[in-house]
Amino acid sequence: MPTFRYKAYTGAGATVSGSIEADSERHALADLKGKGLLPREVSEETAGSGANRAFSFKRGITTAELSLFTRRLATLVASSVPLFEAMGSLHEQEENGPLKQVLARVRDRIAEGAALSRALAAEPKIFGESFVSMVSAGEASGALDAVLDRLADFLEEQEQVKSRVVSALAYPILMVLVGSGVMLFLLTVVIPKIVVIFEESKAALPLITVILIKLSHFLRGWWWIPAGLIMGSVPLYRSAMRRDNLRMKRDQLLLRVPVAGGMLQHLLLSRFARVLGLLLSSGVPIIRALEITSEVLVNRVYRAFLREVMEEVSQGGSLSGSLKKSRLFPPMLVHLVGVGERGGTLEEMLLKAGTAYEREFSTRLTRLMGLMEPLLVLGMGLAVGVVVMAVLLPIFEMNQLIK
Repeated sequence: MPTFRYKAYTGAGATVSGSIEADSERHALADLKGKGLLPREVSEETAGSGANRAFSFKRGITTAELSLFTRRLATLVASSVPLFEAMGSLHEQEENGPLKQVLARVRDRIAEGAALSRALAAEPKIFGESFVSMVSAGEASGALDAVLDRLADFLEEQEQVKSRVVSALAYPILMVLVGSGVMLFLLTVVIPKIVVIFEESKAALPLITVILIKLSHFLRGWWWIPAGLIMGSVPLYRSAMRRDNLRMKRDQLLLRVPVAGGMLQHLLLSRFARVLGLLLSSGVPIIRALEITSEVLVNRVYRAFLREVMEEVSQGGSLSGSLKKSRLFPPMLVHLVGVGERGGTLEEMLLKAGTAYEREFSTRLTRLMGLMEPLLVLGMGLAVGVVVMAVLLPIFEMNQLIK
C-alpha cells in the first residue's frame, strides 16, 4: 500500500505533518478528513525520496519550463478549455522528462475531482506555496486565467534576473579560475626548475624570492593540506548551516558586506514587494500573503522581522507602520506602502516598488561587473608580475657580482 506524506491543519488551526498509508491520494485525503484534519499538502512517497534524493542526478524542472507551462495553461483556460482537457493537452505536448511526469499526476488528480490548486499542492517541490495560493485565489474569484498570466509574467521576470546574475558572474569566475591555474602552474612546475640555479650559486636571495621558494616547496610537498581544507570546508559549512542561530548570523553578515550587502538588500526588497503585490492582486488575504512572502525570502533576518509584522497587522496595525520600525525597509518603500494603503492601491504600489528595486539591482550589478573586470585583469597581472620579479631579482644580483 502506498505511503503519503502530508501537511494539514488541526481544528485549532495548528499545523501538523506526518505520513499515512492509503490505496490512493483520494483515500488519503478522506482518511485525514475523517481524523478531523484539513489537508494542505499530500504527496506520495517514492523509492527515490528521502535521503537518497540528495544524491540523484536527475534533471529538475527549471523556472523557464515552469513559466512556459503556466503561460500555456493560462491561454487554454482563457479559451474556456476544461481543466482536465487542458492538462491532458499540455501533458501530450511536453517532451519526456520530470515535468511530463508531474503533469500526468496533476491530470489524474483533476480527473478524481480535485481542484487545480489542490492538485498542484500535492507537488510541493515544483509548485511552491505562493504559486498554489495564487491559483487557489484565482479559482475562488473566477479569474484563474488572469492570475496564471500574472504568475507567468513573474516567473519570466525572475528567470531574467537570474540569467543576468549568472551572465555577470561568468567572466569574473572564469578569470579567477584561469588566474589560479596559471599561478599553480608557475609555482609547482616553473619555479622549481629555476630554483635549482639559485641553490647552486649559494648566494643570498631576496626576501620575495625566499618566500616564493618556500611557497613552491609547500605546494609540491604538502598540497593535500589546502586541498583537504577546501574539500572539508563544504560538508562542515553544510553541517553548520543546519543550526538556525548560525544561519541567522550568516544572513546578518551578508547584509553588512560592503557593496554586495546593498545589492542583496535591493534584490530581497524587490522579491518582497513583487511577491506580496502579486499575492494581494490575486485576492490572497494580507496575513496569508505576508506568511507566504516571508517563506519566499531566503534571508532569515527579513523572515524574522516579517513574522513580527504579521502579528502587528493581524492585531489591526498598518503595514507601513510596521515596516517603518526596521531599517531593513527603506523610507521610499515605506512611503509607497503608506500611499497604497491610504488610496486602496497597495498591490499596485508594491508592484511598482518591486520593479524599481529590481532595476536598481540590475544597474548596480552592471556597474560592479564593469569595475571588477579590469580589477581582475590588474590583479592577475600583479600576481604574475610578483613571480617574475622574484625570479629576475636574483639573476640581476648575480650579474652584478660577475661584473
